[in-house]
Amino acid sequence: MKNRSTCPVSSLLDIIGDKWSLLIIRDLFIGRDTYSEFLKAPERISTNILVDRLKKLTDAGLIEFTRNSDDKKIKVYSLTSKGIDLYPTMVEMALWSRKHLKMDFHPLAVDMFKDIDAIGVEQHIKNVIQ
Repeated sequence: MKNRSTCPVSSLLDIIGDKWSLLIIRDLFIGRDTYSEFLKAPERISTNILVDRLKKLTDAGLIEFTRNSDDKKIKVYSLTSKGIDLYPTMVEMALWSRKHLKMDFHPLAVDMFKDIDAIGVEQHIKNVIQ
């Protein structure tokens, strides 16, 4: 993939800079890993966008898939090491939201915030990505 800019932020945004790509990555971190599970996420991604983003993220080397051993038609997606390296960025985005957005957060986010408050951001990140 050729970058259209020499700006590192712009180049990253070309890969993950849309809502859906980031939500697929988030879903993989929280345990959703199949096409049907992505469709069940509360944000309600459309099928054509999901197919497009899964291909884009696979082509960029952020995710990969294997076939389900019981049903070869089912692809099971996972983050590559390149995708896992996005976790600190995702955590910082969540912390920004906690600080600046007045809202009720999903129970998984609340649990993550409690963990971060108890052990710190760096230790939380180490615990998750190891």
